[in-house]
Amino acid sequence: MEVGFFYHPQIEKYDFGEGHPFRGKRFEIFLSFFKERFPDFKNYFQHILPSPASDQLLCLVHTQDYIDVVKSASSGIEVPYLFHYLSSDNINPLTGRFPQGIDEAARAIVGSSAEALEMVARGSLKKAIVIGGGLHHAQPDFGEGFCVYNDIAIGVENLKRKYKLERILVLDTDAHAGNGVAQFFYNDPCVLFIDLHQDPTTIYPGTGFIHQIGEGKGKGFTVNLSLSVGASNKSYQYLFEEIIFPLAREFSPQLIIRYGGSDPHYLDNLTNLGLTLDGFKMIGSYTREIAEEVCQARSVDLVTSGYNEELLPFCWTALIAGVLNREVDLDDFKERNLPNPDFKLEETKEMVFSLKKLLKNYWRSMSK
Repeated sequence: MEVGFFYHPQIEKYDFGEGHPFRGKRFEIFLSFFKERFPDFKNYFQHILPSPASDQLLCLVHTQDYIDVVKSASSGIEVPYLFHYLSSDNINPLTGRFPQGIDEAARAIVGSSAEALEMVARGSLKKAIVIGGGLHHAQPDFGEGFCVYNDIAIGVENLKRKYKLERILVLDTDAHAGNGVAQFFYNDPCVLFIDLHQDPTTIYPGTGFIHQIGEGKGKGFTVNLSLSVGASNKSYQYLFEEIIFPLAREFSPQLIIRYGGSDPHYLDNLTNLGLTLDGFKMIGSYTREIAEEVCQARSVDLVTSGYNEELLPFCWTALIAGVLNREVDLDDFKERNLPNPDFKLEETKEMVFSLKKLLKNYWRSMSK
C-alpha cells in the first residue's frame, strides 16, 4: 500500500474555542464524511498514527523560549507578556486566554507532517495525506493566523538535514499568503516556494506581493501568485499552465508538498476568492500530474484551512480525490450562484505577465 493517511485524534483539540472561526470539530466531521465517500478507505489507505513532535524537532524552526511559552499557556499557566508571543487571533475571543491542550494538538500536527514527509522521502510511501497540516503563518518566535507551530517549515527543514534533499517544491494554495513559510525559506535555493493567494492588499497577512521573490541565494525561489478578489477556476488553471508546471519542470524537485484547505471557495466566510468544488479537484489533479511527471509521484498533501463548516469536508474531499485520481460523488452540496469561471482572468493574465518579467533572470521557462 503506497498511500499514507495521517490522522491523530489529538488534533481534534486544536480548537480556539467558542466564538472563534477555527474549531477542532472540523477534523472529526471531515473524517466521518471522508470515510463515507471512500467506502474502501481501510483497504486503500495505510492509516498511520504518528508520534507527536518533540522539542528537538520543533527547535528546527522555533525558539525554545517560544516553545516553553506555548507549553505553559496551553496548560493554563499565566504567562506574562503573552501577546509578545501570540497574536490576538490565536487567543479565544470570549475568554481572552490561549486554549488549553493546544500545544499537544499542535505537536500531533507537526509530528504527522514530519513523519509523512520522511516516509515519502525514504520510499516507504509513494504519497501521503495529512489531516491538520498546513499551519503556514507561524513564525520562529510568534504564533499568528490560527497557527501555533509551523509544521511545513519544520518538516522541510527536517528533510533537508536528515535526508539531504536539495530540491523541494512547496505549493501553497491556501487563500492567505504563507508568510511564515516564506520568511523561513526566503534565502534558500533548495526550496521553491510557490504561493497562490488572494491579493494581499485585501486580506491578512498583507504579504505575498509578486515583487517578493526571495533574497540572496534564494532570489527567484519565492513565487507569489496574487489573485484578484473573486478570481475563479480559469485563473487557477492559467497559473498552473503558465507558471507552476514550467517552474516545476525546470526545478525538477525530489518531492512536492501541497497544502491548503477550503478557504479559496467562493462561499468561504473569511475570504473572497472564487473557486468551486471542481476547482479544488483540479488543484489536486494538477498537483498529482506534476508529481508524476517530475518526481516519480512523491508528494505529501496537507489540509486544514477553511471557514465554512458545511462546505469544508466537500472541498477537502475534492482536493484529495484529485490527488488520488479518484472519482467521488459530491453532488449533494448544491453550489448556488456559481461564479463565472472566467471572472478576473484578464487581471490574472496581467499579473502573470508582470511576474514573468521579475523571474526571467532566474528561470529560463519564464522567458517564454
